[in-house]
Amino acid sequence: MSIIIKPIITEKITKDGELFNRFGFVVNKKANKIQIKKAVEAAYGVTVVNVNTMNYRADRTVKYTKSGLISGKTAAYKKAVVQVQEGETIDFYNNI
Repeated sequence: MSIIIKPIITEKITKDGELFNRFGFVVNKKANKIQIKKAVEAAYGVTVVNVNTMNYRADRTVKYTKSGLISGKTAAYKKAVVQVQEGETIDFYNNI
């Protein structure tokens, strides 16, 4: 089971990375905070201080068009925001 699926690179997470050493990842839904901490430390070689997780539910949408109803759904996922030790950083662009 791979814990880290992909990093999140948005304006908000990038700003948090610069100011507070926090980085975001999309992780496996069944992973807990201890597993996420060990996976990030092993993959990026940093010391993790804090892990916050949140589960995002799947959103369903319905659109009324000329050809009838079109229904769609976004995937559910789990997001982890990881804070690394002061002075350390994660460079996503070299590890992709």
